[in-house]
Amino acid sequence: MLAAAPAADPIVVEQLTKTYRVPEREGGFGAAMRSFFRRTYRDVQAVQGVTFRIGPGEIVGFLGPNGAGKTTTLKMLSGLLHPSSGKAQVLGHTPWERRNSYLRGMTLVMGQRNRLSWDIPAADSFLLNQAVYRISDADFKATLTELDELLELGPIMRKPVRNLSLGERMKCELAAALLHRPQVLFLDEPTIGLDISAQTRIRAFLQEYNRRTGATIILTSHYMADVTALCERIIIIHHGQLKYDGGLNDLSRRIAPYKLIGVEFADGMEHDLKPYGTPMENGNGDGKRLIQVQADEIAPTTARLLADLPIHDLTIEDPPIEDVIERAFHE
Repeated sequence: MLAAAPAADPIVVEQLTKTYRVPEREGGFGAAMRSFFRRTYRDVQAVQGVTFRIGPGEIVGFLGPNGAGKTTTLKMLSGLLHPSSGKAQVLGHTPWERRNSYLRGMTLVMGQRNRLSWDIPAADSFLLNQAVYRISDADFKATLTELDELLELGPIMRKPVRNLSLGERMKCELAAALLHRPQVLFLDEPTIGLDISAQTRIRAFLQEYNRRTGATIILTSHYMADVTALCERIIIIHHGQLKYDGGLNDLSRRIAPYKLIGVEFADGMEHDLKPYGTPMENGNGDGKRLIQVQADEIAPTTARLLADLPIHDLTIEDPPIEDVIERAFHE
């Protein structure tokens, strides 16, 4: 057995693996009939020997393209799936044993899944969760008051869930998931489908909840704004294998050791920038021309630009984090 995780490491994962046996066949009626008598299978390795540790109070981005194994990993860590091999400890428990003491210490929020009853107000679902988790009236009231303060639940939690907007429902989903004050949060695409304003409010709530409670959070998201706003550390998984575990800035230096210089000309004319770097497309529509330059060449290149050309404005930017992550997926 894996030793219980010490207080410094509420999440410990060692060589976690999940393999699915998937039926397959050719298209067509004949193939369908043959599959009744002899079905063929292939093994799909969704997660392959993933190992990492997460300390108390960390917010860690768990990233990868679709099908990388992110959700499968979170389902194993939350106890929904048994691994094919490997070990994990969360809060000192083996997740797939699903002990009550473990379930009271964690929560899983999936942006594409609904935990609230559709036809009744969210407030009634909150009361159900109070009973399920055996939360005392005093603790329930105190926690709900705090969540109301952070999420502004008052105007919406008495409406039937079916009448809520997606952003309002997500607020209530988060509140329902946090009424028992879990120490570990597994968040799978919590802002998916939300507009920019709702995404910003959810991020602000998660930051404040983490600050107040010290909860450990693993976050998956395809919105890089979620990651840059919340996570100093990221774990990248691709084809079920761990590709990177470290800081965002360290990843940028390792994967994309270049910066973007943006220039705006005082004379409004077009000037050839190829001698100074690699010209890039500028999707911001701000009139600046962008060139890609190696990080260690920034100082001499900017000096040459200012000496040679009529520069009105000059900026130095890091490459977009989306580009860095995309490059990391395929390394």
